[in-house]
Amino acid sequence: MTGFRDFLTRFRPTASPGRAAPGGVPADRSAELRAELGPSLALLEQAEAEARAVRRRADAAAASRRREAERQAEEIVAEAREEAERVRARAAERVLRVAEGQAAALLAGSEHEAVVVRDRAGSRMPALADRVVAQVLADLAAEQVSPAPPQGASRGRPRDGDP
Repeated sequence: MTGFRDFLTRFRPTASPGRAAPGGVPADRSAELRAELGPSLALLEQAEAEARAVRRRADAAAASRRREAERQAEEIVAEAREEAERVRARAAERVLRVAEGQAAALLAGSEHEAVVVRDRAGSRMPALADRVVAQVLADLAAEQVSPAPPQGASRGRPRDGDP
């Protein structure tokens, strides 16, 4: 369109009729062409203005879509972070349950061994069995582990600095 506008604006009348103007058109024909092409030039300028307005609206719409996409992406990332935190919490709970189960199994195994020793000793060695049970319970107490810890309490040996 710019080339066409340049073509239209090249028509300049010359000093004498019949001589060619710098654009290559005789001066008397230049005014005639200008008159014929004037409405086309106005239409061209109107079309260019409309094209600029359409471009501005398209740019604004694209920016709006981009902002909406960024907002949605931020929401998705936030949801993913929350889900990751929930997964971490569930995994920690499972690990804790497994550790509690292992501790309970060890305690139950110790108690079972004490019962087996007592049964073997029978009536002939009740004192020996009582001593073994007392020793197992003393070992458990020394490790600060109760035979039946409260639900949800941490089990196992205390760490350095724990009471």
